[in-house]
Amino acid sequence: MRQLRDRHDDEPAFVLHAYPYKETSVIVEAFTEAAGRVPMVAKGARRPRSELRGLLQAFQPLALSWAGTGELKTLVKAEWRGGLPLPTGAALLCGFYLNELLLKLLPREDPHPALYAEYAATLHALTGDVRPSAQAATLRGFELRLLAELGYALPLAHDVDTGAPIAAAERYHYAFDRGPRLVARESDARGPVVRGATLLALATAHYPDAEVAAEAKRLMRSVLDHYLEARGIESRRVVQDLAALEDDKEMR
Repeated sequence: MRQLRDRHDDEPAFVLHAYPYKETSVIVEAFTEAAGRVPMVAKGARRPRSELRGLLQAFQPLALSWAGTGELKTLVKAEWRGGLPLPTGAALLCGFYLNELLLKLLPREDPHPALYAEYAATLHALTGDVRPSAQAATLRGFELRLLAELGYALPLAHDVDTGAPIAAAERYHYAFDRGPRLVARESDARGPVVRGATLLALATAHYPDAEVAAEAKRLMRSVLDHYLEARGIESRRVVQDLAALEDDKEMR
């Protein structure tokens, strides 16, 4: 009975990260629908004739079977489920960003089936609409859902002190772990300052202009950094470096 309880078969999953282990194996960090984030070893996956070789790729729907009682499980079987285009270009970078957020914020073996569905839908949206504005809005939606799933839902529609609806024309301090507080009442408040219009844009997933979208990105970065503590997001640096290269090309 113990062995049965410690085995999962044909569970929907995505690979978040994979890296070599010993001579022929691979460690896989998988995001599964039923068990959340699960680390597992794919024994012999780097051997030329392994059925797992080339299968354990990010952003592709898989069905995984694994077993084990310790922190590191043993991958027993993997099958490709298909149905999702492989992201390229900016969508690929966005996908790496999503994976890194999950790796650094999601506890291991903590099931979040709704977040799993949101992740799959987000990957599909990123590959379906490649406009930068659309991809940015998609990322903001996933960030908000991830924080809510972890118990850090962001109050966005009301002032946390008075309960008054957020006014688009006002400016607010965003107090971490609390929410927006009107700047006029807080002379020494800490936290990022943001316009009410930006808070309402995040609440409704509607970004009327580039300025609001940029401020929403800065706010979400500050909030995520607060919960990440000292764990930086490497994929952000990659995007910044690429943007700097593009700016350099335009100046030549």
